[in-house]
This record gives sequence, structure tokens and C-alpha cells, in this order.
Amino acid sequence: MQVAEVEMNEIASSGYAEAFPPEVEFVISALEAGPQPIVDRQRHPRLRHRVKAYLRLFSDAAAAGRRLLYTRQVSTRALGFLTEQALPLSHGGVISLAGPDGEVIDVNCAVLRCRMAAPGWYEGAVYFNRPQRAFEIGPG
Repeated sequence: MQVAEVEMNEIASSGYAEAFPPEVEFVISALEAGPQPIVDRQRHPRLRHRVKAYLRLFSDAAAAGRRLLYTRQVSTRALGFLTEQALPLSHGGVISLAGPDGEVIDVNCAVLRCRMAAPGWYEGAVYFNRPQRAFEIGPG
């Protein structure tokens, strides 16, 4: 299944829709240009969704700040991202991001994947605890 050609980077929420740094754009473009899996295991249609997101893991120390994620794509069940920090797999938390309408939403999630994509950059995904209807792809 291909990522739907829906751009969601026009979001005006403060701090969530700022332009990505050039090195982030470079790594994301390299990931998108790389070889695609022969069998796409994605069960839910994905939208291209380029906004900054902030993740707070339940296992983080109380004084720890939120982790900055640069989102790539989203479905009703998961979100793909790029970050400078390796994240612990299966840890739960809350991710804050701008939805399609520009409103910031907080979603309970768990770290599904996090692996090095380039020196100093990690590609990963979080799985939403509940479906997020805001990211549903409408008919046709």
C-alpha cells in the first residue's frame, strides 16, 4: 500500500508546523528513496504528515523534557517519525502533535520501532493505543 498523497504540512499550530531542519529533510528523503519492502505489511492506509511532535514516555524521569520527533506519515493506528534519540522499544507514553485540522492532540502510544537510519538519526514508529479517526483517509 502506498502512502496517500495527502499533504498535512500546512498546519499553523505554534511550534508543531515549523519547517524541518535541512538534515531532517535529507534523511527523510533518503528513506523514501530507498528500497521498498516486497510485501507491505501495513494494514492501514497512511497519510504523509510532516509536523513536529513531542513524546513523553511514562518511564522518563519527572524532570526529563519531552522528546522531539519529526513525523513522516500517519495512519489511524500508528505514526512514523525521525528523531535524534534512540527510544526504548515497547515503552508507553503520550505523543502531542497537530492533527489535520491544526489542533494539537495528545495520544497514548507505545514505541513500536526505533532503529538507526543515519549517523545521529533514528527512524521509528509509535503505535496508538486507540484508533485515531482524525487520520482516516476518506473515500476516493
